[in-house]
Amino acid sequence: MGKIKLSPKFKAYIKHTDFNFEFLESCTHAGKSTVGIIKFMFLVAMSPKKFHVIAALDLGVAERNLINKDCGLLDVFDGCAEYYPRGKDKISMPHIVYDTPNGQKIIYVLGYADKARWVKVLGSQFGVIFVDEANKADISFIQEITMRADQCMFTQNPDDPNLDWYAQYVNHSRPLPEYVDDYPAQLLKMLDRPQKEKWVHWYFTFDDNAALSPDKRQKIINAVPKGTKQYLTKILGLRGRSTGLVFLNFDRARHVLKKADLIDKEGRKKERFVMFTAGLDTAYSQKSADTIAMVFQGITEDREIIVLDERIYNNKDLETPIAPSDTARNFVDFLERNRIEWGLARNVFIDSADAATISELNKYKRAKGCIYIFNPAYKKMKITDRIVLQTGWLHTGHYKVLDHCKEHIRELESYSWLDNKDNTPEDANDHTINASQYGFLPYITMIGAQ
Repeated sequence: MGKIKLSPKFKAYIKHTDFNFEFLESCTHAGKSTVGIIKFMFLVAMSPKKFHVIAALDLGVAERNLINKDCGLLDVFDGCAEYYPRGKDKISMPHIVYDTPNGQKIIYVLGYADKARWVKVLGSQFGVIFVDEANKADISFIQEITMRADQCMFTQNPDDPNLDWYAQYVNHSRPLPEYVDDYPAQLLKMLDRPQKEKWVHWYFTFDDNAALSPDKRQKIINAVPKGTKQYLTKILGLRGRSTGLVFLNFDRARHVLKKADLIDKEGRKKERFVMFTAGLDTAYSQKSADTIAMVFQGITEDREIIVLDERIYNNKDLETPIAPSDTARNFVDFLERNRIEWGLARNVFIDSADAATISELNKYKRAKGCIYIFNPAYKKMKITDRIVLQTGWLHTGHYKVLDHCKEHIRELESYSWLDNKDNTPEDANDHTINASQYGFLPYITMIGAQ
């Protein structure tokens, strides 16, 4: 067996075998693939099942990242594991024959980028599966392969936090209590889906890779410019889209608050709000992901604007589509709920291009006598100028959002510039952003550094 240096955390990781799903996340060169494949082989040896799976983007990536590299599978398990990239005997697929004290095991090696190949193994049941760089895999592959295994292990590189991979899988896992303090606050907050039993998350850094010399570590860090998305993902090991983001300086650790940060246990507000406002952006299509987005905001005496609440509807998800008359009632209910909890936003602002909804809101007011003034949104300021305002407020810490406003956070982390046009954002991932802008534009002199 080849020699490999293991840090105390890596040793603890290998010893922890009581899990159903296990997720390894880290910065670059943290050693997660190396230690992950070692643990995988130990688990395979202990499993009563004969068949197991290693999956990567393609066969070449599996060989390079896991099988043939120094301290890889064949190096560490030399003499008891044999790799057959073209298959052998009755097994035509690439596979590893692994002789263990618990009998001979067969480990299929497959690329998840080629559906024609991986569907060939779907009729089998497996003991352990190991998926390398699972964030790159099609979610249908993950769904299919995980139904057929006793234990599932995944490595992943930090990626777009809005991927289905995180929402459906990773964010349902949790770190072991003894390692919670190792996590960046930003990453820990993202593990926010209902916890599933025996779903374990591990976060590794340069410090956990005992084989990485200080000189090599510093060389890696020096090669990546600070402030770039590559520095965020590769060096800090934090999730984020790699290119094209509009709000590149949005940081959950800095800009996302909990309601307890603003209201104490007795219900008293810790911040003094001087103005409340709200915006409504509408889209009634049943064929797109566009949403009807409501945003409620407060402006503090410290000149901060805080997104306090949101409500999202999408006609694509509904059997009975929402009409402008429904939106009028829903918006007033939204405003009333927040008036009771936070305060009165008397003037509110609706997408000026949606005359039907504005008309229904005014009809509702005449019929019900509500206290709100429904104003068409002010759109004379260009979209790029609105973005400049928000980016500046994010930079100075004057733009915040409560953590239950998940759609607004998602949009701040995914709203992007078009690749083929200079200074033009995409017409997507922007509905709560538009609603927020409609709400704050009349009050920009009250927000930000003086």
